[in-house]
Amino acid sequence: MTFKKFALAAGLFAATIGFGSAQAADISGAGATFPYPVYAKWADTYKKETGVGMNYQSIGSGGGIKQIKAKTVTFGASDAPLKPEELAKAGLVQFPTVIGGVVPIINVPGLKPGEVTLDGQTLADIFQGKITKWNDEAIKKLNANVNLPDMAIAVVRRSDGSGTSFVFTTYLSQSSKAWADEVGAASAVEWPVGLGAKGNEGVAANVGQTQGSIGYVEYAFAAQNGMSYTKLVNKDGQIVAPEAANFAAAAANVDWANAPGYYVILTNEPGATSWPITAATFILVHAKPDNAADVAEALKFFSWAYDKGDAAAEELHYIPLPDSVVANIKATWAKEILGADGKPVFAAN
Repeated sequence: MTFKKFALAAGLFAATIGFGSAQAADISGAGATFPYPVYAKWADTYKKETGVGMNYQSIGSGGGIKQIKAKTVTFGASDAPLKPEELAKAGLVQFPTVIGGVVPIINVPGLKPGEVTLDGQTLADIFQGKITKWNDEAIKKLNANVNLPDMAIAVVRRSDGSGTSFVFTTYLSQSSKAWADEVGAASAVEWPVGLGAKGNEGVAANVGQTQGSIGYVEYAFAAQNGMSYTKLVNKDGQIVAPEAANFAAAAANVDWANAPGYYVILTNEPGATSWPITAATFILVHAKPDNAADVAEALKFFSWAYDKGDAAAEELHYIPLPDSVVANIKATWAKEILGADGKPVFAAN
């Protein structure tokens, strides 16, 4: 699918599911662009099955966190998980939905998807403006048999508060002391260089239109738009491609049951096949919601997605959560999300 077609599909989703005109029964949410393709797919199928629509604003994780804290939506969505103490302070419950991968995308004439390999240090130096040409010695050293052009690198990065940026800058901080000391890891940082774009959609569009460019997006955006991506050298020193099996490898040893608030970071995980910029994406709801009936509807939707949405997630290169984790999440809902009467808004099966 071309980016133009993908954008058109997104617009169609907005119109039919109710982006700007939610009906009374519709579920309202806002936040991360990382999971937008799978949430759109799930919402379309769920609407056909139940008649209940999804009014989801794909505005970035920062916006989603702000809106759920302000109680202007039923749920917020973020790829940057909130720490347990922040959840407690805001009266929120957090849970993951799917796992995916953030991938560097490039637009360099003559270079095919996966033909170029980078490592974390080199990627950090590019996004810090220290490497400015595609035939720089550091890139050539990693790509001895690749014909790298004498072309300037145009960096494209997020301009909004972004969980994808949190994941990406966390990886850069783990890979480069200079990046960690001078820029750091956050949903919004002071980028040393680059053209800002809003959302994964905006980064994909800008890279697609700019020769010599490099950006970073959730893998579904790269795959659906036929974009050229790089391979990476992982923590074990192995060259790996952004593939579902490698996202799964990075998440294989996560102990979700013993992670308070499901706070898990999956970047730079060990393992021969682990993709080093892997991430989960999360939903936020109020523990004692004013709109208990609306939250119940949202949890019914995510329960349905866990039970029936795996195939759609896999088609879009996301990794569904194991059944044991889903069971823990539903138990968390029943225990921690309570109505005004003190009773759970969701009854675990």
